[in-house]
Amino acid sequence: MLALDSRGWLIPGANISLRPSPNFNPRPIAGDISLLVIHNITLPPGQFGTPYIADLFLNQLDTAAHPWFANVVGLKVSAHFVIDRIGHISQFVSCDDRAWHAGTSSFEGREQCNDFSIGVELEGTDSVAFEAIQYERLGMLTQCLRGRYPLSAVTGHSDIAPGRKTDPGPFFDWPRYTALAGWPAAKPDYPNNN
Repeated sequence: MLALDSRGWLIPGANISLRPSPNFNPRPIAGDISLLVIHNITLPPGQFGTPYIADLFLNQLDTAAHPWFANVVGLKVSAHFVIDRIGHISQFVSCDDRAWHAGTSSFEGREQCNDFSIGVELEGTDSVAFEAIQYERLGMLTQCLRGRYPLSAVTGHSDIAPGRKTDPGPFFDWPRYTALAGWPAAKPDYPNNN
């Protein structure tokens, strides 16, 4: 069972780490949290189990460690949560605060989705299936978040930044996730919904 404390942080337990990132700011409207955004991430691209995602979110990435990291020099980003391939959840930003995960984005006519969303990164790519434990933990996390915040929608990064982002990608199984999360309905426009 996952639970949040009064400040928007997960209560520490098995397979949970709190790793506060400096990359956040207050939400423009406190308590305006209605959207959950699902992402995928690997660093370097396609490599699992590295420390580099956390390093990026903590502004500690050694950009000399891999040639691809030249693409992210000086980048300041974060997400509220990362769920790795073995189901470990790391929290980087309080849910009450604004993480920097969505970038230029729009959802149902509202710009700047970071202002009113919670971002969850799954360790994965657009070309590899996610692990069963990731769906289980994401479902549990979603139920926990919905118990605290007025989340009314869930979407992929690709839906709020079309043409710029593709995640969580075609291998993300929306019906499986929504069933585990107790979300009312799966997204109808994803191929895995058939």
